[in-house]
Amino acid sequence: MNRTKVAIIGAGFISDIHLESYHRFVPEAEVVAVYARNLDKAKAFAEKYHIATWFNDVDQLLAETDAEVIDICVPNYLHAEVCIKAAKAKKHIIIEKPLAVTIEQADEMIAVCKENNVKLMYAEELCFAPKYERARSLVTEGAVGEVYMLKQAEKHSGPHTDWFYDIDLAGGGVLMDMGCHALGWFRWVLNYARVKDVYATMSTVLHKGRTKGEDNAVVIVEFENGVTCVAESSWAKHGGMDDRCEIYGTGGVVYADLFMGNSALTYSKDGYGYAMEKVDSSAGWTFTIFEEAFNQGYPQELKHFIECVRKDKTPIVTGEDGRAVLEIIYAAYASAGLGKKVALPYYAKVEKPIDLWLNPKHD
Repeated sequence: MNRTKVAIIGAGFISDIHLESYHRFVPEAEVVAVYARNLDKAKAFAEKYHIATWFNDVDQLLAETDAEVIDICVPNYLHAEVCIKAAKAKKHIIIEKPLAVTIEQADEMIAVCKENNVKLMYAEELCFAPKYERARSLVTEGAVGEVYMLKQAEKHSGPHTDWFYDIDLAGGGVLMDMGCHALGWFRWVLNYARVKDVYATMSTVLHKGRTKGEDNAVVIVEFENGVTCVAESSWAKHGGMDDRCEIYGTGGVVYADLFMGNSALTYSKDGYGYAMEKVDSSAGWTFTIFEEAFNQGYPQELKHFIECVRKDKTPIVTGEDGRAVLEIIYAAYASAGLGKKVALPYYAKVEKPIDLWLNPKHD
């Protein structure tokens, strides 16, 4: 089989998940190169996954490999730079969330990809997670009647690596890291309905000495079709990952949980190795997760994206979708800063979205 060649940009936690997904579930793709800012880290990652070449220079990777797809898994502040370089090199792009740090970056990324006739695929795995996708299909089938409210929560005790806590590198806190999932999923379930307004509240409750960003946020999004959506995002919740959604309609309700229903209740006196993402300790009672990447939708999204490249199809989650999520994030930060609803469309020129919360311009 003629396989589609992929280069991974990044060698951290999310890159591990992508590599596991490619190797186990996407045989039509071949990862031929990896980039990391530290060459030793790139080499170690390549050796771990039997990748032929490794680089610490993106330009060199683009010039010296025949990869058709660039899979971007680096920190947020590097997304735009790498995406634009890859597009100019005529490579199709898969990019992890959030699409970019600023709306200006997002607009340039989308424009350059269009100019060079390459696909820009926004990796929102909740649009592919089997439980969430089944829940969405129930809405489409009319199983719950007319939807009037959606809720999505993603909570744990904090990210794996330090750069997430640096607002200059991440652009924000937990809203940029995890709230984007809920916002993308709301739009997907509601068939890309237009957002009317946003109200948000946020605070830093657990990681005050580590970040200037918010580690707990609640965002209420009102859509023009009358549906109210609630996103709960937290880096302050102990006990491992919590990821769930709720769908309320005039004729029914759906609850879906990505982790509790895909785990084995376990007791260990002394603890053991890996229990589940972000768990504090494996001693005592724990929920031991299985097939984590599959349950979260990573293999399904990557398989879909590779199929889009191979068959020249439009992906179901595009750069424009990532940009729309970023606009809602801007409005949420502005709302939390101003203490009132913010109507969409919304735009403010800032260095990073969280500035709208940290330095609000009150009316």
